[in-house]
Amino acid sequence: MDGPLAFDLVARDGLARRGRLTLAHGVVDTPAFMPVGTRAAVKGITLDQVEALGADIVLANTYHLHLRPGDDLIARAGGLHAFMHWKRALLTDSGGYQVFSLATRRVLSEDGVVFRSHLDGAECRLTPESAIEIQSRLGADVAMMFDECPSWPAEEPAVAAAMQRTLRWARRGRDRFEAIVGGAVPDVARPTPGQVLFGIVQGGTFKGLRDASVRGTLDVGFEAYAIGGLSVGEPVDLMYEVAGHTAAQLPDARPRYLMGAGTPVDLLESVARGLDLFDCVLPTRNARNGQLFTRQGPLSIKNARYALDTLPPDPACACPTCKRHSRAYLRHLFMAGEISASILNTVHNLYFYLDTMRSIRKAIEFGTFEAFKNEFLDTYSLGQPERDA
Repeated sequence: MDGPLAFDLVARDGLARRGRLTLAHGVVDTPAFMPVGTRAAVKGITLDQVEALGADIVLANTYHLHLRPGDDLIARAGGLHAFMHWKRALLTDSGGYQVFSLATRRVLSEDGVVFRSHLDGAECRLTPESAIEIQSRLGADVAMMFDECPSWPAEEPAVAAAMQRTLRWARRGRDRFEAIVGGAVPDVARPTPGQVLFGIVQGGTFKGLRDASVRGTLDVGFEAYAIGGLSVGEPVDLMYEVAGHTAAQLPDARPRYLMGAGTPVDLLESVARGLDLFDCVLPTRNARNGQLFTRQGPLSIKNARYALDTLPPDPACACPTCKRHSRAYLRHLFMAGEISASILNTVHNLYFYLDTMRSIRKAIEFGTFEAFKNEFLDTYSLGQPERDA
């Protein structure tokens, strides 16, 4: 496929949308959660396991892959799909969030960002143009625009300046993307001819700035649109309010991606506001730290109360971990420092997230999303935060 993405909305229930997103490497059923494979690997499990759990798309990171092993090397290997031996869809974040989180290592200017590598301290430079070139070499199905993600809290003038710079960068990045597609940049490899580019709406928690960012980003024109700069520390109710306000202004016929939002409650509340795509490190990171997501709420497997507990982590779960292992065994593995603890916990958490999205899609199709959401939240809230022991 060479050209714009295809996005078919097959069902609606209120603002919730059930769609099918067709990309160069396959169909992504939406609403969808993207497991995070920052360095071309989902931490804790193999790609065979990720595939078996039902993930249609995985997210990788431009910043980290540019530094190691290098986008030139990956391009010589045939692009990220060939390098990973992953046949399904991929999305690459532009690396903007990672660069801007390294405040002590970077210098920001209108041109872009100069920063020190977290690996060896070497000076590196990212611009809207180079971020697009790197992602073209990586060859993911979806490339993301390079944006400025302001910290929270921040004063409105600072957020406005970051938003305006993001719009200027959006035009520069889009122009470079079109030049690469048109063959005007022959030294940039393009392993995936059907690659598409998503624009990013910024503006913090200021609705007026979000409105201006939507207008400017739509004026530039992208295959689809993401909402950035949320889930960075602001109160969750404010995040939901701003995300919903912004999503309502994005094109109905294009997927809407809320970047970085990722508790199970976030997913449900965001789908209810018309969002389609999500990513977060929570299921994998928390798995490595001994927290399992269940239908009754988060469970801290290192808690002493599970030392003799023969139940699976979530009795209602059909994942390989819950089918075979008890809480007591998983606690033993975690306390013993066994690598298999991270593997089994990650399998469970990713299954829980992906299965929740499957249930959400079915509920939208049957027109029962609101009832499903309320039942899920009622049950999930029963799980109280646990004190580790």
